[in-house]
Amino acid sequence: MNSFRRQLTILLTLLLLVFTSGCWSSKEIEDLSVYVGLGLDVAEESKFEKSINAQGGHYPKNNNFTTTVQIVPRIGPKQATQKSTGASEGQSFLNERLTGDSLFQIFRQFALRRDRPLIGHHLKVIVVSHELTKKYSLEQLLDFILRDNDIRPSCLILVSHGTAYEALSSLEPGEVPAFYLKGVVGNSYRSNKILPPVSLAKLDGKMQSGASFVLQNVITAEGEHKFSGAEIYKGETKKWIGSFSQIELEGLSWITGEAQEGAVKSYAHPKGHTVTYEIKSTKSKITPIIQGNNISFHVKIESEGQLMEDWSSPEIPSTDKYIQELEVKFADTIKEQIHQVMSKMQNTYRVEVAGFGEQLRIKHPKVWKKVKENWDETFSQIPVTYDVKLNIKDSGSSTD
Repeated sequence: MNSFRRQLTILLTLLLLVFTSGCWSSKEIEDLSVYVGLGLDVAEESKFEKSINAQGGHYPKNNNFTTTVQIVPRIGPKQATQKSTGASEGQSFLNERLTGDSLFQIFRQFALRRDRPLIGHHLKVIVVSHELTKKYSLEQLLDFILRDNDIRPSCLILVSHGTAYEALSSLEPGEVPAFYLKGVVGNSYRSNKILPPVSLAKLDGKMQSGASFVLQNVITAEGEHKFSGAEIYKGETKKWIGSFSQIELEGLSWITGEAQEGAVKSYAHPKGHTVTYEIKSTKSKITPIIQGNNISFHVKIESEGQLMEDWSSPEIPSTDKYIQELEVKFADTIKEQIHQVMSKMQNTYRVEVAGFGEQLRIKHPKVWKKVKENWDETFSQIPVTYDVKLNIKDSGSSTD
């Protein structure tokens, strides 16, 4: 019996070795061009493309957009001699650009100018120029990306106020812009001026829902990048319609309850000295109110934090009365931020991106069915009230 078991074990082991093929059909990473960033801009052919076209190197296409692929070069003896558009001495990345009307075809065109094919498994960030999304919807521009199994759905999406090419460029030696941008997105837990990360999977869900949405905006100046506000996309068209400033994005974060970290600055009486509140926690509740055919909303916001900066000189003692006065002052500042973003949503752009419709759908599904078809326009006429209660738990480590 033991002999039979031993023979069976050996047989199963041999069969396992036969059917364990490993990655026999894959390519070594050294034989591939790993791209980590992707940019989409309004069409503008590079000097390289114009020169190649003049020599008969063109193919049938329309110039609808320009693609920037950010490649992390392979390490090897050829690295020092490899040249690429957008690459210069001391850079840790290569930016290559091609123009056309099919992103998939553009990717295949790279096979004609690189000795190693592109691989998208490590794509970290996609940056889309807001100018491009005035003309084409995000669904059109990202259709290939959403279909491609090589690209991970965790890839992050950003919108550039300037060009995506600028957002994927850097003058800092050793810096890879795609990694840098991904790192800044990760700072959302430190500031309510940064939207929670929007991955390719989340964006697909937003677009499929038909609701309007916002994406983080990145601006570039002097070769440096900064996150500043957000870009608004209409749910019906998936095209860009407007922007929120940093202050308005803060106001949006209070409504959605995403203001879990960050700072609120105000100016206290009697001399208007600077005071700053650090957010430690926030609770936000959106309540739909239905009265017959009339819809309204009430937003209740509660926040706890601490007084982190007080420019009163000499310093005003942190008495209960003084702290209560500051709580009111900070709450008024937050209300003003909310007022600004509500005005933008209801009056300027007539669009709803704060989750009011979702709360109505959850709590009053029958009412939601009646208004969902034209929700953005309906919301622009709906009254919204809000209360802000702020609690300063302590005044930091300073003493009176």
